[in-house]
Amino acid sequence: MTVAHSSVLSEPLLQRCRERAPIYDRDNRFFQEDFEELRDAGYLRMALPRELGGLGMTLGEVARETRLLAQHAPATALGLNMHNYWLGNAADHLRRGDTSLEWILREAAAGEIFAAGHAEHGNDIPGLLSTTRAERVDGGWRLTGKKSFGSLSPVWTRLGVHAMDVSDPAAPKIVHGFLARETDGVTIKESWDVLGMRATRSDDTVLENAFVPDRYVARIVPAGAAGADSFVIGFFTWALVNFANVYYGLGLRVRDLIVDHVKSKSSLAVTRSMAYHPEIQHGIAEIAIELEAIGPHIDTMAAIWESGAVPPDWFLKLVAMKYHAVEGAFRIADRALDLSGGFGMFKKSELERLFRDSRAGRFHPANSALTHEIVGKIALGINPDEQPRWG
Repeated sequence: MTVAHSSVLSEPLLQRCRERAPIYDRDNRFFQEDFEELRDAGYLRMALPRELGGLGMTLGEVARETRLLAQHAPATALGLNMHNYWLGNAADHLRRGDTSLEWILREAAAGEIFAAGHAEHGNDIPGLLSTTRAERVDGGWRLTGKKSFGSLSPVWTRLGVHAMDVSDPAAPKIVHGFLARETDGVTIKESWDVLGMRATRSDDTVLENAFVPDRYVARIVPAGAAGADSFVIGFFTWALVNFANVYYGLGLRVRDLIVDHVKSKSSLAVTRSMAYHPEIQHGIAEIAIELEAIGPHIDTMAAIWESGAVPPDWFLKLVAMKYHAVEGAFRIADRALDLSGGFGMFKKSELERLFRDSRAGRFHPANSALTHEIVGKIALGINPDEQPRWG
């Protein structure tokens, strides 16, 4: 059962993050000041066990902090989730008596910053398949490929990556490892100039025979869904539950903004504020109803994970939850723009930025196509690894 912890997020800190968010977005600049303040406040140590100097927070507790930060600075919350999900997964393993990932926690305790290198051009199943090549060499592996959406590019010191070993074509393997930033053959390409979530600075990372020593290899598993062991399921769970919370938090902020806006909006056609217009009330109700379903869905998933009673169709439930949250958040932001009138089109409107940020959630894995494939196949009893995938 989750034990309540006090928040690491003070109101003054949250307000400073909110004030900086539009500046980061406008300048396409990394949230450096947010990062430094949140690191000092303990936000990067939330999931770290107490015995290693952390706060010992569970998935549900970290999720609530992620949600709160996202209501003030969604791009900051999204970027830092990439660090927190590695720590959370490693901490869960340690709680279960599995020390294989304890080194991740000890490196984080020493100040290392973890990030994620899963997205790749030409690979629609990140984490389970890879276009990055892994070659076995003495003492470790050499990786060659290109990773996209590398959030925290300016500050990460350890990049969690996966690559495919096809030395046996009949039994390809996925190597999950972590690259130190100073590794030869690791190059960050400043490619990040995008629609939304701009402050994450999610640049490309190019790997050219980059060496991962065996001590930084977390797992070597079969390619595809067959390789979804506790490590893989764990990082997907921590990542997707908190992706969902980022966009749920964004949706909560959108609701607050549009409610305040329509209460002060007037029209020649009504004697009171537009809050009394029936179609405005209808639209606000749509937003409120959407939010009422998203929050409990996410919280239930976190509670199930913490209980240890994870059902066999967990992956179906996981991607469905993420899909529900990000699609709902996008509908909320879109509806709020309708209700705002022309004001929502202006750059000075926070709604305009949040609308753009909300669109990014639909790109995060699993996207709509992969979600429907996973859910449909599992619901029908079809092995996701069955070939050919279709037909």
